[in-house]
Amino acid sequence: MGIVATRHIPKGTVTYVKDEMEIVIAPGDPRLEDPNYKNIIETYTYTDRDGTRILSWDHAKYVNHCCQCNTMSTGYGFEIAIRDIEPKEEITDEYGLFNFDKPIELECEFTPCRKKVSGQDIDKYYRQWDEQVKGALNFYNQVDQPLASYLKSGVKQSLDEYLEQDKNYRSVLELKYPND
Repeated sequence: MGIVATRHIPKGTVTYVKDEMEIVIAPGDPRLEDPNYKNIIETYTYTDRDGTRILSWDHAKYVNHCCQCNTMSTGYGFEIAIRDIEPKEEITDEYGLFNFDKPIELECEFTPCRKKVSGQDIDKYYRQWDEQVKGALNFYNQVDQPLASYLKSGVKQSLDEYLEQDKNYRSVLELKYPND
């Protein structure tokens, strides 16, 4: 499965927001071991830095990984288009930001391909990914943001502080390590 753009999505557009409709599956939840749900949970969720599994209520759960992705998770709790996405182009993400417990083998058609995604990727690639996110955030105020109303006020305030004052950027590392 996958998600395909139906219209042009400019670089800097928020493409996903973790909102109040998400299905939250906390560590220890019996569904994690229930054979009726285990495979679904492992296939369609991502894990936040607290070990909680998040199952998107919308089509976001069908976004595939690509080593040359066109969207990326941010330290602000949303994903952003890191380049323009054209109509009929698959929307892809960087799964290395999703805190996987075990590596996932990839079948990628793009070069270069890492051949697997691991929960350790963020430690290795965060500088590169932060630069891509920052580059996209530079366009945030220049493009239509239909999902902006779903951003929590604290997130919006923190984002505005970065965009207006170039202060306190939230690294993608916050997806794995809380900023104490």
